[in-house]
Amino acid sequence: MNSDAFKICILVCFGMLTLQFVSCKDEQKPSEVKSVEISFKKEGELQLKKAATDSILATIDIEIADDEYTTQTGLMYRNSMAHNQGMLFIFPNTDYRSFYMKNTKIPLDIIYISEDKTIVSIQKNAKPMDESSLPSEGPAKYVLEVNAGLSETWTLEKGDTIEFSRH
Repeated sequence: MNSDAFKICILVCFGMLTLQFVSCKDEQKPSEVKSVEISFKKEGELQLKKAATDSILATIDIEIADDEYTTQTGLMYRNSMAHNQGMLFIFPNTDYRSFYMKNTKIPLDIIYISEDKTIVSIQKNAKPMDESSLPSEGPAKYVLEVNAGLSETWTLEKGDTIEFSRH
């Protein structure tokens, strides 16, 4: 390497170190970062029904995730959700689904629902911040997330159904 190339290399390295130092200095410390609470936005209502009797087990307010951004984000970064609330994911097709709890701070029951609105499986008590795969047992077009333990409280089972309306 000639001396001019060596000098240029040293200057580039020094410049990169200087930029790194400046950018690190300007970053906020975790204690300075402001936390933004994402609030629930009611976009419809959903009824859970017992298959054998068609009786209503519960009626909840739902937020709807039906585009790429909302289906990818879901309930991430939220600190809480009321017991009468849930998020309904609506996919354009029916397929085996798998969710995980990355960046999700609240424990959830994840309810997989077929195109004809019949529950195909339930993942109960999904642990916050866990990146383990939580797959459906059958093809699903809809997925309902509610607070952990509610599917048990409602005695929800595979084969039960849902009905929902958008507002």
